[in-house]
Amino acid sequence: MSTAVPATPAPETQARHAAWLELFFDLVFVAFAAQLSHSLHGDPGWREFGVFLALYFPPWWMWINLTVSANLFEVDDVRRRTLMLFAMLCLAVMAAAVAQADTDSTRAAAYALGYAGSRLVLLGLWWPATRFPPPHRVPRWRPLTYCLVSGLLWAASAAVPGGWRYVMWAALVAAELVLLLTARGRAMPRRLHTGHLVERVGLFVIIVLGESVVALVTTTDHVWTASAGAVAVLGFVLLAALWWSYFDFGAAAAELVLGSAAPERAYLLARDVTAFLHFFVTAAILAMAAGLATAVEEAGHAHLHPGAAGALAGGLALYHAAHASIALRFGRPLGSVAVWAVPGVGIPLLVLLAAGHLPPWSVVALLAAEAILHLLYARRAVRRRTAHTRPEPADD
Repeated sequence: MSTAVPATPAPETQARHAAWLELFFDLVFVAFAAQLSHSLHGDPGWREFGVFLALYFPPWWMWINLTVSANLFEVDDVRRRTLMLFAMLCLAVMAAAVAQADTDSTRAAAYALGYAGSRLVLLGLWWPATRFPPPHRVPRWRPLTYCLVSGLLWAASAAVPGGWRYVMWAALVAAELVLLLTARGRAMPRRLHTGHLVERVGLFVIIVLGESVVALVTTTDHVWTASAGAVAVLGFVLLAALWWSYFDFGAAAAELVLGSAAPERAYLLARDVTAFLHFFVTAAILAMAAGLATAVEEAGHAHLHPGAAGALAGGLALYHAAHASIALRFGRPLGSVAVWAVPGVGIPLLVLLAAGHLPPWSVVALLAAEAILHLLYARRAVRRRTAHTRPEPADD
């Protein structure tokens, strides 16, 4: 294994795509998505939703950290591969333990130790950057505090009894966020490769959309009635509309804005949009996956359980709210965002209020109709903007 200091990566000059190792690494999050979505099946209450968000954030946060590391350090050697594979193993342990990590002390300990191991992997990925030549050198105290100290404290939390363990986890996550927010992109070893970052986040969105499709298929297989099949088809239409609008408009806008921004602003935008706001985008889709599965299961009932309606309609409202926040963060005028964000959030919330009086198929149908109308509006708005910015033909 080479011990030489890796060269500082060159600036972004050409298209770059996810490496095979990154795609293999993502497989562990397929399992994570299934485990987390399953926790919201049936009739979840406020506690279940809170636990879902709390246990989803650490693995999401680690995925973002490791994705940014791969973005900045393109060296593909034995050392990096070994570290990433070990991180995959650590996160697989977390995925296996997450189902009852809020009630089972042994599973909670495994979850904490898995996260601790992944933070030590992060230390190994960032430590060579502390020996880069200025101005690309990373101060040693940042990886020591953000990765090493955090990892050791997460490992120690495995021995903390009862509810104090979860208080310690919350404090450690808050400390990590403070360290990130105070960095503000200073001492970065290079400019972020925005195309690669947008692609990686898009692939994660595909993972959670894929969990939604799997939930529809497997639940329909278990129920196998005409009404369940009809709800499953409507659910697929909803997911297809979300996919279409996300990748035709959301991902394209993100790559355009991030790619044209100055380096420090690009970092801040990427931090806010990919790390923070996409947590809510992906969490919303996972909640919808659980709600759709329950809607298929209860296709023959008079109405959905309140928790299932909350996961499904509330998830769609959260999805649109997160995208509205992203548009505002990118600098879109409030008025132009409100035109689609208000109905995008309001209609699912109205469906949620009426869900106790509606059969499951109509709840899913109304939400699918909203997603289709949202897609059609986005396509029309883009065509209008393109027409207004098209240059006039030159006079002869």
